[in-house]
Amino acid sequence: MGQLMPLVDPAIAARAAEAKSYKLEKPQYDSKFTDLVIAATGPKAHPRLAQIMPSLLRHLHDFARETHITVSEWSAAIDFINECGKMSDDRRNETQLLCDILGLESLVDEITAKQLATSTTETPSAILGPFYRHDAPLLPNGSSIVNLSPSVPWYEQAIKDSAYLTGQVLSSSGGGKPIPLRNAVVDVWHSAPNGLYEQQDSTQPEMNLRGRFVTDSDGRYSLYCLRPTAYPIPDDGPAGKLLGLLDRHPWRPGHIHFIVSAPGHRSLTTQIFDSRDEYIRQDSVFAVKEELIVEFKPREGDPKAKWALEYNFVLGLMMDQEEDKDEAAVL
Repeated sequence: MGQLMPLVDPAIAARAAEAKSYKLEKPQYDSKFTDLVIAATGPKAHPRLAQIMPSLLRHLHDFARETHITVSEWSAAIDFINECGKMSDDRRNETQLLCDILGLESLVDEITAKQLATSTTETPSAILGPFYRHDAPLLPNGSSIVNLSPSVPWYEQAIKDSAYLTGQVLSSSGGGKPIPLRNAVVDVWHSAPNGLYEQQDSTQPEMNLRGRFVTDSDGRYSLYCLRPTAYPIPDDGPAGKLLGLLDRHPWRPGHIHFIVSAPGHRSLTTQIFDSRDEYIRQDSVFAVKEELIVEFKPREGDPKAKWALEYNFVLGLMMDQEEDKDEAAVL
């Protein structure tokens, strides 16, 4: 019999083996490329951008190189970010929600708070979240932010969770003992027992579960609200899709939002978290801090509330440099 011809040309097989060996080796990328991009910044660039952009570019480029990002992956990421923008409006901020689930907003919040702190007694801050609305109703102390109708499915739960919330707004300027702040504004909002904020829920009245209260001569505020309920962050958009891809849950522990402000003091954006909540150690946006975990107590003799909580806010003094506008306005 004659000698059988090889099924694959030896020269082709050798080149294929060489190509496979090349692919197994770690690719070498242009080491000077990032420096070239950084050097493109001109001498009249905004000072803050000139300061931070080299670091941003180095981290971005290093990430792309270390993970070997491909064009198709980059394109998918661009589409993802664009979808966040398209889904955002004055009632929902999907891009901010994305930052929340990545822990970025909580991290930036911590960095900012520690840079601006003027004492160790200040109430810790927490993220704003995507459902804040400006110009909530200005209400007298002792009134309720709950506009409740017996027709809503969560009416009975709202009665069970009815709560009286009071406390003081204090200044850290008193050295060892904080000083009560008169005419401070406590802006408060939270979700309904169905887990939805009013702008998400057509069955709720406009500005339901929102209000602003001005402290009295003793720095005291008071209001009726609801004991907060755990809820999943909206997962019908890009941020929710990312959570699913990462095998993460979307739940936030029950919490109440606040923005507390007073002249001469830094505005405090924060949240308080109900200690009974099963997600208190598993917040999907990483906002829980030990100092912000509270315990509601049963309230007797008040037909408007089953629960009560007293919580004081301590504000830090505003530093001179804070009176100028933030450098963030450059964009």
